[in-house]
Amino acid sequence: MSSRNRTPLLLLIALAFMAGAFFTTAGANWLNIGEAVGTRSDASVLPDERQPLQPSIAVVSLEDAFTNVADRVNPSVVQIRAEVVREAPQMPQNPLFEFFQPQRPGQGQDNPREFRSSGLGSGVIVRPDGFIVTNNHVIDGASELEVRMDDGTFYDAKVIGTDPGSDLAVIKVDVDGLPYASFGEFDDIRVGQWVMAFGSPLSQDLGNTATAGIVSAIGRTGQQISSLNQFSAFIQTDASINPGNSGGPLVNLRGEIIGINSAILSRSGGSQGIGFAIPVDVVENVSSQLIDNGAVARGSLGVQFGAVSESLARALDVPRGAASVEVVYPGLAADRAGLRAGDIIVSVDGRQLQDANELRTMIANRAPGERIDLEVNREGRSMDVAVTLVDRTKLDELTGQESGSAPSPTPELDKMEALGLDLRDLTENDLQSLNIEEDVDGVLVSQVEPSSIAYREGNLRRGDIIVEADRQEVTSMRAFKDVFGDLEPGETFIVKVRRMRNDTLTSFLTALTKPE
Repeated sequence: MSSRNRTPLLLLIALAFMAGAFFTTAGANWLNIGEAVGTRSDASVLPDERQPLQPSIAVVSLEDAFTNVADRVNPSVVQIRAEVVREAPQMPQNPLFEFFQPQRPGQGQDNPREFRSSGLGSGVIVRPDGFIVTNNHVIDGASELEVRMDDGTFYDAKVIGTDPGSDLAVIKVDVDGLPYASFGEFDDIRVGQWVMAFGSPLSQDLGNTATAGIVSAIGRTGQQISSLNQFSAFIQTDASINPGNSGGPLVNLRGEIIGINSAILSRSGGSQGIGFAIPVDVVENVSSQLIDNGAVARGSLGVQFGAVSESLARALDVPRGAASVEVVYPGLAADRAGLRAGDIIVSVDGRQLQDANELRTMIANRAPGERIDLEVNREGRSMDVAVTLVDRTKLDELTGQESGSAPSPTPELDKMEALGLDLRDLTENDLQSLNIEEDVDGVLVSQVEPSSIAYREGNLRRGDIIVEADRQEVTSMRAFKDVFGDLEPGETFIVKVRRMRNDTLTSFLTALTKPE
């Protein structure tokens, strides 16, 4: 076949191939075969044609839970604006300057100059007739209180009662029919459960902010925390709490109050995921007493106690969280029930202590006259002791503390705690328990942190008695604090110690350094 005859044949074959490809593609599109075999890609679809992802039922349910809680709780959360008015310090002036200086309003003898400062906090309405629970430190010293509701309305508020020891307060606005939040059950709180925190963080413009997280821990106590609140074992949460959130509610996913936001642990001053809330059992007890009586009555055992050392817990087979009775005050509840110094309290009404400080919070939130059952270990033998609590004011009278007052942390006290020592006044009961027959005055080392320099380098141990500090005699904690307060941070001072060793009261010198 000649090349001239082959040319039309090749053209015919090419046209037939192109026609077949065209009809194949058209048929596939008409029958929607392309999508079935994956030839169509989402990358070729315009953004407005894409379908939204469909979340699982569980995700939708959790999202609805959070939004439902916010819808329910927000109307009961308020922003509190507290104005504190103080008299400004009068600076000595040049008489000629005062004579020629124009007199301003408020500067006269009958109207001294005032210094005004504003504070911001949060609160939650707990009754429809306007009772609001908040932190005591939010309204402490306030001359004027203004409350902003969720709908933007403002009301003047008055103080119903305060309780510095638990850092709680109740204020009231004269309005009826308000939305309010209900209290939950403390026993239902679990580590790991979802919670939401409400309040006004940082600024008046950020009212009624909701954050979410989980319960990180329950029953948080300790020396540093007790300086903030001596009658609460805190709920710890990672739901963001910032300055201004104080007094707002921490709620569960049923919208019930399980705590009142109170404090954060932070190196920056902002939230670092460690926030503390006063638990609902304390909040409900204190707020109801403040509303009904304007004050809080607390029960007391009438003892002084400390933590159980690891070696003692092992020797007596008691929990590390048990509390060791160190002093029994005569005529009070524990004394009447037959408790002795050296007894180990393991549980209260069947609830085992997780930390010795829990004993204070558990007892202080019981009423005077209430009967409780203690599990006590006495020299290795377990026994049950029934105690009828007395009013805490009786203990405060014996120990010289003001009832309901909160400890006032100071830099000096912080530095003392940084020594790693728990110190207290030495008593006759201590001398008897240490088998010391001599007349010794000093400060008892009731606990030493094993990781501290006082333990590792200073060789101080539980049961030691400090009789001199910086070459000065110390016969009480007050004397020790006076000496310690005169030292410069970083200064090393000599300490004289008495210690029982092999039934002999020995003396030795060691040295401590005041923390920077």
